[in-house]
Amino acid sequence: MSTNTIHNSLSRRSFLRNSSLAGGGLLIGFNLFQACKPKVIQEPAIDLASLDYNDFNAFIKIADNGAVTIFSPNPEVGQNVKTSMPMIIAEELDVAWKDVYVEQGILDANNYTRQVAGGSQSIRFGWDALRQTGAAAKQMLVSAAAARWGVDPSECTASEGVITNAAGETLGYGDVVKEAAQLEVPEDVPLKKPSEYKIMGKPTPNVDIDKIITGKPLYGMDYKAEGMVYASVLRPPFGQKLVSYDDSEARAMSGVVDIFTIGDKLRAFAETTPRITNIISDSDKVVVLANSTWEAMKAKNAIKAEWEEVTKPESTEEHDKILTDLLDGNKFDTRRSDGNITKAFAEADQILERTYESPFLPHSCMEPMNFFAHVTDEKVHLVGPIQTPEGTAGFVSGLLGRDAEDIHLEMTRIGGGFGRRLYGNFAIEAAEIADKSKKPIKLVYSREDDMEDGIYRMSIKYRIKAGVKDGKVTAYHLKEAAINSNMYGLVPNFFPAGAIENYQVDTASYQSNITTGAWRAPYTNFLASAEQSFFDELAELMEVDKIQLRLDLLDNVKPEEDESIQYSPERMKEVILTAVEKSGWGKKPDNVYQGFVNYYCHNSHVAEVADVEIENGEPVIKKITCVVDCGIVVNPLAAKNLVEGGVLDGVGHSMYSELTFKDGKPTATNFDSYRLLRMKEAPIVETYFIDNGLSPTGLGEPTLPPAGGAVSNAMKAATGNRLYEQPFTKTPELLKVPEKEIIG
Repeated sequence: MSTNTIHNSLSRRSFLRNSSLAGGGLLIGFNLFQACKPKVIQEPAIDLASLDYNDFNAFIKIADNGAVTIFSPNPEVGQNVKTSMPMIIAEELDVAWKDVYVEQGILDANNYTRQVAGGSQSIRFGWDALRQTGAAAKQMLVSAAAARWGVDPSECTASEGVITNAAGETLGYGDVVKEAAQLEVPEDVPLKKPSEYKIMGKPTPNVDIDKIITGKPLYGMDYKAEGMVYASVLRPPFGQKLVSYDDSEARAMSGVVDIFTIGDKLRAFAETTPRITNIISDSDKVVVLANSTWEAMKAKNAIKAEWEEVTKPESTEEHDKILTDLLDGNKFDTRRSDGNITKAFAEADQILERTYESPFLPHSCMEPMNFFAHVTDEKVHLVGPIQTPEGTAGFVSGLLGRDAEDIHLEMTRIGGGFGRRLYGNFAIEAAEIADKSKKPIKLVYSREDDMEDGIYRMSIKYRIKAGVKDGKVTAYHLKEAAINSNMYGLVPNFFPAGAIENYQVDTASYQSNITTGAWRAPYTNFLASAEQSFFDELAELMEVDKIQLRLDLLDNVKPEEDESIQYSPERMKEVILTAVEKSGWGKKPDNVYQGFVNYYCHNSHVAEVADVEIENGEPVIKKITCVVDCGIVVNPLAAKNLVEGGVLDGVGHSMYSELTFKDGKPTATNFDSYRLLRMKEAPIVETYFIDNGLSPTGLGEPTLPPAGGAVSNAMKAATGNRLYEQPFTKTPELLKVPEKEIIG
């Protein structure tokens, strides 16, 4: 018989010191519960708070009844790390998934690294470390059981939390955890082969799904504390600062607790950390504290403020000209240069040059920006939805002049991030408000707050030029002009880098007072659409097959000779050919018009095909076929959700979404004036994964960038018109189906 009474004493630091978990650059924790026999946990569920826990190592805590808790340090933004990462460790630990429980960890820079949700890198960076975590713990438990039996560990096996020897005797993990915790952490522990997986690769529901659908507290907006009041902030338009304000009407309103300004501490902090002003205005801001969000926001709207111009308020019309002038100019930073494009263009038989344009976009997170803060002499208590907890805690530490150890930050589940919550300007504001008011406060943005004072996807223009000589693409020149910042280091090494002998990427930017930052799949979210539309038009110019052009270019790539190349031509070819097969490319009825794209970003290879049909004389996007090579798929259910979400995000924003500015203010402030994809417009998404057994790569972002290009190319097939400007509905005349000639 196996029991599950557990005690242990292996410290967190000794586990970290003796293991190789840090090798992957990310130490992840989880909540695995009940590493023991099936049926040990009975309904009703265990009261986790009542269990007597002992530390097993930096990640795993085991209770005296055998329940195992492994905390997940990474922020959960809907990308499913809170489910998929525990699946990885549970697989190697050999516990039954039904006995696994998961909780969110707090910020802990001493024991974990890269507590970040960004770049679609959580699973990729954590893959080896997480497997080693589970496998090492399992080996220690098996060794402890073998010692008790007086046999060699090689004679024992473990499955679903139960260890069995050659004689058929069994011990639960809970029976031996005390002895196991005293053992030295083993090195070079063998890991399972993909063919041996029991948990990974199986569709697994989100561990929070019951709480999500029943409205249990999970999100930042759900958090409450005793004595907490709500804050709403009146912020200046871009390029302006506060001169004065009249709050007499607001102070007389029901529920108002206090009204004051903040800004002194931020300005002092900005003197030593000037980059902070890239995400938050250093003007004074007017704060309303009230007993509810409605009362706080209503009072804020009653305040009469006078603003003064600091820098010229900017408008979209002005930005459009600035970006065009940058493309026409000669002041660029060259990000990659192969061969001699000047000579190649001079010798070309044919040249194609096109310009592509994209607008500002807000992040449109469903959960509004919010953060809790309570500043006391003992500590700074922060709670809320943030993708960069360590960086945000560092900013708050500097802002308030407090030691890093004083900052206690708890992460909640995030109701949409898409890059917006990489920037903790709302947490910084909350901390300054709490410090000045000496009250526990919850700062809450309205939708208008976030759209009027957001951190947006920057407006970008691309100009692409290609030269053709003797039926081959011999030159390629990509120019980028962007508001505030340009593509990061690796992007110039994505496809078609290495495929064209004479290849150059140049960038230029204009520094605006409008705050911008990462938006789901930064830069590639529009670049993919532009480049893939260009390749289709280039194939038409060359009078060659569109798919074959891409395959021929990939034949030229030799990554073994150029380590800067980021993608695999072989893996790219496989997703292309699979997409051709699965989509029925070129074999659809005459009323189905298709558009093809392939793209690499966030370490994954993707190909997509859009199907457009004509309904009532208008082109309608009916289906997107998406093929993804992201290596091993840990959780197919979550992976499919990520693929579909990325595709629909890409389709919707390329078709409909645009944020323009007039005199420093956005012209849309809520969803009545800002267009998103509607449910009736969402196409079917068919998803296929390449099963190659390779380590996982990114998945939260890679399917979004190609979607716009697939739609653009399909619309060209349906209407005969090329689309160069997003959103595509901005030029409705190009989306009209030409009238067919009437004969007779």
